Amino acid sequence: MDAKPKSKPKFTGAGTHIAESQRPTILVEADTQAGHHRETRRARQAAVVEDYVEMIADLIEKTGEARGVDISRHLGVTNATVNKMINRLQQNGLVTSEPYRSIFLTEEGQRIAEWSRRRHEVVLAFLQTIGVSEETARADAEGMEHHVSDETLEAFKRVIGEQNV
Repeated sequence: MDAKPKSKPKFTGAGTHIAESQRPTILVEADTQAGHHRETRRARQAAVVEDYVEMIADLIEKTGEARGVDISRHLGVTNATVNKMINRLQQNGLVTSEPYRSIFLTEEGQRIAEWSRRRHEVVLAFLQTIGVSEETARADAEGMEHHVSDETLEAFKRVIGEQNV
């Protein structure tokens, strides 16, 4: 007996077919969706701020100064992008600088840099503790450090045996 499907199967690209009627509904209420997107954009912007202040702190620590050209080279962005971000960081009270001079962190900028660096170190140590290669752990930690909740970070610390970090 040949039974004809009620809906045409769709190829998902993963080697399986899912009937239209079996596909989960992904459209959610507009305000909820917009809220999720706003939060994602905010988190992305915060991650960029953290990357910049951490890089500025690293450059100052290693070379004695942080110049826009060095930030550009290390982060893989254009000088124009760095200049826009430095202006934004100045407006937010995280750095001080003058044209063609080094960039310095304010107390708040230094606090954020240290906080971000510590999160990065914990995530990196955790990944290596569970057997991730150093190269992969370094790459993964760079993205994860910004998106790990405080609760998860504390669990990572327990796994790697750190206290009060």
